[in-house]
Amino acid sequence: MVFLFFDKICSYFCFLTMTTLTFLGTGTSQGVPIVTCDCAVCRSADPRDRRLRTSAMIERGSTRVIIDAGPDFRQQMLREEVRRIDGIVLTHEHKDHIAGLDDVRAYNYTARAPMDVYATERVQHVVCKDFDYAFAEGRPKGVPEMNLVTISSDKPFRVRDIEFIPIVGQHGRLPVLGFRMDGIAYLTDFNRIEAAEIEKLRGVEVLIINALCREPHTSHFSLDEALRVRELVCPERTYITHLSHRIGPYAEITSELPAGCFFAYDGLRVEA
Repeated sequence: MVFLFFDKICSYFCFLTMTTLTFLGTGTSQGVPIVTCDCAVCRSADPRDRRLRTSAMIERGSTRVIIDAGPDFRQQMLREEVRRIDGIVLTHEHKDHIAGLDDVRAYNYTARAPMDVYATERVQHVVCKDFDYAFAEGRPKGVPEMNLVTISSDKPFRVRDIEFIPIVGQHGRLPVLGFRMDGIAYLTDFNRIEAAEIEKLRGVEVLIINALCREPHTSHFSLDEALRVRELVCPERTYITHLSHRIGPYAEITSELPAGCFFAYDGLRVEA
């Protein structure tokens, strides 16, 4: 009986210290399938080939944070039955990462409070421009309410129980942020990362990294480039996200990766 009680206590504290990431979306800016495309991936009946725009949910203890809120944000929240959010963290300002912010209104209603949105000043400027009606003086009731919280690319920040360590990368000519959260690192829309940022990733158990396609691309890692970053970081497990239809059908490509490396898919959960 004593040992059973001790096991329950250990399981409870393990739950409190475990970080869980749910892949809300794993697709590129157009999603998969792509409108008008008749390729094998876009016609696939495999649910793992149906990819919403890239986004993730991080949970630790009672804290729940969304990374990026793209055009599919509402659909993702409904699918995962997310009733409460403690904040939204933005990696950069492209539409496939911020277009769903209007739908924070539902959480405004239930929480009776603005949604905390964490972003750099540059990203905040675009959010204020794109959703000007949400920040205008004399705005009517019913518009989304957002509390913009300024973050810096060189300073960690916290959202309740979760510490975020920014990881800087390049997305074409645009600087973007990834994040390390305890034993999980999340990098999306990168096509270049400097050695100093690689050092911040040392010791992560789970590396999540984007790979748009197989051939070189001007603003995203190719699959080979993503795997080279993995070799530098040496995580226990690696998950590839932000995939286009050009990567191939999931059932055919999943065996191509080295041991400990996996293609992510919508709804997948990982822990560290």
